[in-house]
Amino acid sequence: MTRTAQWAYAWLMLLPAMALLALFTHYPAAATAWHSFNSTPKGARSAVFVGLDNYRQLVDDPVFWQALSNNFWFALYTIPASIALSLLMATWVNGKVAGRGFLRLAYFTPTILPMIAVANIWMFFYTPEYGLLEQVLGAFGAPSHNWLGSKSTALPAIMVVTVWKEAGFFMIFYLAALQSMSPNLAEAAAIEGASRWHFFRRVTLPLLMPTTLFVLVNAVINAFRMVDHIVVMTRGGPDNATALLLYYIYEIGFRFWDSAYAAALTMVLLAILGLLALAQFGFLERRVHYR
Repeated sequence: MTRTAQWAYAWLMLLPAMALLALFTHYPAAATAWHSFNSTPKGARSAVFVGLDNYRQLVDDPVFWQALSNNFWFALYTIPASIALSLLMATWVNGKVAGRGFLRLAYFTPTILPMIAVANIWMFFYTPEYGLLEQVLGAFGAPSHNWLGSKSTALPAIMVVTVWKEAGFFMIFYLAALQSMSPNLAEAAAIEGASRWHFFRRVTLPLLMPTTLFVLVNAVINAFRMVDHIVVMTRGGPDNATALLLYYIYEIGFRFWDSAYAAALTMVLLAILGLLALAQFGFLERRVHYR
């Protein structure tokens, strides 16, 4: 086969994936960017070019800044907690423990549950006076509390649900990475007198960095695309205390039908995710060693 034929064959093999990527990723992103510089068409009035008006409106929008702040704290707490818990669970079920198969199933079960089902389950836990959490705390004499109706506890309550659901998903990747490691490494470290903690910190964690980078990127994306639990459990309340950025975009686009402003908010979200991805790869790439 000639070099030209090889080149043509390679591009033909890539063509279906490139077409799908362009059709469902690049074109919608470009269309959203263009739409963000236009007004929202209403009735017989077509969209007109308004320049940066939608972005000026965004700067003066207090609800946007509230949602952005909520999302920042949401990501700051849920991402490290989910990753740390998933690594702990993977390390545990990777060892020789009784009921290891049952533990793996139990940890992974929240991942396969639909988000709407998970939200309804936890709404029952958080129900004032009658919920499971209230029953347990009431047995110790704690007063009743409206966990999802209080501004101080609504967002932390959503964070708990998120960590509970995502940790099992990330655990699968860590477990696969741990099982791919050679047992000779642990045996050599034990012969040299290294403690289990020293081996974990100096050998296991560095070898897990490629998996950690993959998990971290997914965790950041998940933290900024959370909308299902918010819609079911709080609808952004109370007083926008649980309104995250994607939920606010959903409200603007599908409740108030301001598609142009929603497009501008979407571009801000894409820019944030892009910058965070670049920062993650720039910071962690030097620490990642692929085998």
